Amino acid sequence: MAQGTPKTILLVDDNPLFLKLLNQAFTKAGFACHTAHSAQEGLLYLQAQKPDIILSDYEMPEMNGLEFRRSVLKEESLKDIPFMFLTGSDDKDIMYTGLDLQAIDYVIKDTPVDVIVAKINNLLHTVNKQRELSELEIKKTVAALNIKAVPKEAPLVNGFNIDFWHRDYQDIPGGDFIDFIEADNRYLFVILGDIMGKKWKAWFYTFTYLSYVRAAVRFSISGNDNSVATILQKINEVIYHDEGLRDILSSVSLIRIDKLTQQFTYAGAGDLPLLHYNAHRLQLNQVSSSGLLLGLMSDGNFTEQEINLAEGDQLFLFTDGLIDIAVDEGKKSDYALFAGQLTRHLHSKQTFQEFKSILEQQLATLVDDSSIICIHKTVSHA
Repeated sequence: MAQGTPKTILLVDDNPLFLKLLNQAFTKAGFACHTAHSAQEGLLYLQAQKPDIILSDYEMPEMNGLEFRRSVLKEESLKDIPFMFLTGSDDKDIMYTGLDLQAIDYVIKDTPVDVIVAKINNLLHTVNKQRELSELEIKKTVAALNIKAVPKEAPLVNGFNIDFWHRDYQDIPGGDFIDFIEADNRYLFVILGDIMGKKWKAWFYTFTYLSYVRAAVRFSISGNDNSVATILQKINEVIYHDEGLRDILSSVSLIRIDKLTQQFTYAGAGDLPLLHYNAHRLQLNQVSSSGLLLGLMSDGNFTEQEINLAEGDQLFLFTDGLIDIAVDEGKKSDYALFAGQLTRHLHSKQTFQEFKSILEQQLATLVDDSSIICIHKTVSHA
């Protein structure tokens, strides 16, 4: 294998001697091996970690390899992991059934172990090459269409400094989207969204979501209904009944800024709690929404609330890429850790531009697309 981060493989077999033999061979070849003596044990492992490939015996008690494969396919986060069967039989029907379950191949157990290792290496190389080609196609498509899910800059609003930071995971356009809509001379709408669970494929859905958001905002304003909760519900209804977006869920934070009164109105759809920094009390407080993810149910239970910013206060909207951190088991979310980092930044009197520099230094630790919007009230309303 090429030098770098070792590829991980989950080996599942009820024969402890054969499992030990495979473990030794793959470890020697540079893999990070994890073993399971049953399908149930394999599923338990997969709840916490996602290997690069799964190699599973077919003939196992209680749950055989085909049943194990069907269980893996039911899980959205697991179904795309390359899966290969081990079998002691050359029964063609069994092999065809396994391939019908989207297994990429099968190996007869009496195949020399070094050949098995070489076959896995070749398959992973092919899978990685295909992924690289897919990622390259996405980048080419982005460049050709010249459509952006994130604006080049934030708008200028009297009394406020509005700024944002966004980075795609591994420089591949993802599911985060940001927009600022000046619907008329009075109202500015701030939007931060995140398409859920589609990895790099999420980019293809961001523009449909953004189109619905923009249309709903403008239609609502033209109809003299600027309620952010109503706007989210209108978007939700369209998405919920759109067959092309079935099972494509998204979180959204939506804020309406009244430039005349400097009043904020907020509604959220399955988003992270916003963080409101009270400059007078030097406190960072959460602002939570009650709405469901867009597209989850026909009624998203959206409500709205007023947010009052005093001079010097700041409001932060951000996606889960900033709270997800890499751990041995994969990744975990730690909202408090990010809030603590933001608190230290604010207490040190750093500007948001300086905070963005800190985030840039942490790019190597990101595990997802990451976005944050900062709204800083600089002047009180007269």
